[in-house]
Amino acid sequence: MGRSAAAVAALAALVAVGCTVQGKDGKVHSPVHIELPGSTAPSVKSDDRPTTAAPSRAGAGVLWSRGDSGSGVRELQARLRQADWLFDGPTGQYDDLTEAAVKGFQGKRGLPKTGETDTVTWQRLKKMTHEPGTWELYLMGGQPAGPPDPRCLTGRVLCIDKTTRTLRWMIAGRTVSEMSVRFGAVGTPTREGVFHVYWKSRHHFSTLYDSPMPYAMFFSGGQAVHFSYDFAARGYAGGSHGCVNVRDEAAIASLYAQVRDGDKVVVHR
Repeated sequence: MGRSAAAVAALAALVAVGCTVQGKDGKVHSPVHIELPGSTAPSVKSDDRPTTAAPSRAGAGVLWSRGDSGSGVRELQARLRQADWLFDGPTGQYDDLTEAAVKGFQGKRGLPKTGETDTVTWQRLKKMTHEPGTWELYLMGGQPAGPPDPRCLTGRVLCIDKTTRTLRWMIAGRTVSEMSVRFGAVGTPTREGVFHVYWKSRHHFSTLYDSPMPYAMFFSGGQAVHFSYDFAARGYAGGSHGCVNVRDEAAIASLYAQVRDGDKVVVHR
C-alpha cells in the first residue's frame, strides 16, 4: 500500500481594560496581527500518532478515510485548508467535513469522488500546497502541553506556557485540566512572571474595546484569562491586547468555577 512520509510526520479603573482590537474595517474585533512561529511541530500525544490504513481496506491505495485519526489526518486537513477546501480544524479526526472537502478536491480534478484520501489524491494535494508549520497544524488548538514550570508545582496554580500556548490548572503539583490559549500581539504582550488572581468577573464587558470578556479572571492590571469568541472562531490567526484567551467555553466555565481569588498565576516560556 502506498503512503507518504508526511502521513507517518486574554478596581474600577481597571474595569474598562480589555483585550480586543479594532480591525481595518473600522469594526471592533478581538485583536489581530500576531506573528506565527516557525514550522517545528510539537511532540504528539499518544492519541495523535500517525495512522495508516488497515490491511483489509478495500482501496489498496487508501491512506485515510472517515473515522481515521492522527497526525497524518491533521496534516491532510491543514493542506486542505491551504487549498481552500476545508474551513474548520485541523482536528486530527477524519470527519464528515473532511470527507466532503476531499470529495470536492477530487471532483475538481477529475478524480473519483470517493471522499477517501488515496495516494493519487494525496500527491495531487501535496503538489499544490506547502508543508504545514506547527500553528497551521494546531491552528484551532489541540497541541500537547509542555512540562510545567517548577513554580507551578506547589499550591493552586494557573500555569500558562507561552511556548506551547497551553494552560494547565494545577493543584499541589497535579494537573487537573489543560486547554489551548492565545496571547497578546507583538505590541501588547502578555506579561510574564508570577501573579495572583485578584478579581473574577463572570460576565465582564470591556468598555474600552466594546467587547465581551466572559469568565474573566484578572491577574495583572487589565490582563485576564478569559473566553474569547474570536479565538474560538479564528484560532491562532488572531491575538489579544495582553489577555490570555481560551477558545473552549466548556473548559473555561469549569475552570472559572474552580479558581479562587488569590490563586497563583505563572506565565512562563
